[in-house]
Amino acid sequence: MTGLIEGPDGRPRCGWCAAAPEFFDYHDREWGYPVVDDQRLFEKLCLESFQSGLSWRTILSKRENFRAAFAGFDFHQVARFGEADVARLLQDAGIIRHRGKIEATINNAARACEMVEAEGSLAAFFWRYEPGAEPGVTPQSRSVSPASQAIAKELKKRGWKFLGPTTIFAFMQAMGLINDHAEGCAMREVSEAARAGLKRPA
Repeated sequence: MTGLIEGPDGRPRCGWCAAAPEFFDYHDREWGYPVVDDQRLFEKLCLESFQSGLSWRTILSKRENFRAAFAGFDFHQVARFGEADVARLLQDAGIIRHRGKIEATINNAARACEMVEAEGSLAAFFWRYEPGAEPGVTPQSRSVSPASQAIAKELKKRGWKFLGPTTIFAFMQAMGLINDHAEGCAMREVSEAARAGLKRPA
């Protein structure tokens, strides 16, 4: 959705904020702002994976429950989860009780630990794929990109699960690897300023 709607302060926002009142706060404070903290990156990856086939409103409403269930998304802790933890999570009504996604999250935590060993940090790996200027590409006009396809391919090669190109593209939007705020959105310039001032991880 590339249209604009009026925000609570009278300024324009991305049209998707109209889907739920709580989206305005998420849109204004988080979506599209650059993230370099590994634990936050892992959280965003996991939540995008859980969102697959569901609405983002469902995931956002359960985010605190997910954090409690998955040790604050500390991937070093999650990597040590075993069958008892899977059973516990499958009984947790506060999250999405999908065995495949739960097991993928635990698997991906172990892969995240390996990535930190190999690359220095998750941030160093993901920011390596930051695309350059893409003339002619309208914000929010696509659900995959060459960068999301490349990341998904590399993650699959490294043993990550439940993270295809579409999920990765949503992750790229959320963590600010690209600025996909609509043209004219009041937060587009704010997000771009944050990205411009960011020290990219080496």
